[in-house]
Formats: sequence, C-alpha cells, structure tokens
Amino acid sequence: MSESDVPKPTNGQSATVHPLQCLTGAMVASIFALLLYRLTRNIATSFAAHPLSVNNQTAASLSVAVRTLVVGMSTLATSIFALAALGLLGLGLQLIWQRILAPKSSV
Repeated sequence: MSESDVPKPTNGQSATVHPLQCLTGAMVASIFALLLYRLTRNIATSFAAHPLSVNNQTAASLSVAVRTLVVGMSTLATSIFALAALGLLGLGLQLIWQRILAPKSSV
C-alpha cells in the first residue's frame, strides 16, 4: 500500500481499520510466535542436554542465572507475539462481526 491509499484521520475523526489488516497482522505475529517458540524449545533442550561442569560455586551460580535469563527472555518474546496475534485476531473478528450486524444503507 502506498501512503496515498491509507486514509488519514482529520480533526475529530478516528482512523479506520480494515479486518484484513488485523488478520494479516495476526498471521505475521503468530508466525513470529511459532518461530520463537521453536527457538525457546531448542534453547531449553540444549541447556538440559549440556549440564554444567564447573567446580567453582560462583561460576555455577552465574551460569545458572544466565541460562535462566536466556530462557526467560525467549519465553517472554514468544508470549508477547502470541498475545499480539490473539489480540489482532480478536479485533479482526470483532470488525467482521460489526460489519455483518451493521445496517445496510440504500444510498
């Protein structure tokens, strides 16, 4: 879409959102969420398969903290994209529902 195709809101008028935009955004967000989920699963599996072999307690504690932080951040990113996908899907369905129930004008 070019910039001239996008309607710009004027004073007191809100921007219109098309259901297709919401559903496309939901699809993109869900693809990112799925890819991040696979990445998170692979990271957690790799950390579980390779236990720590450190004799120093401080190094072991630091290593566990870093591993926890990496898995936690990856899970957070996955959750954010998944929730964004659900929200956009819900908005798209709501807009479709509103268009179905909207009275038809004969103009």
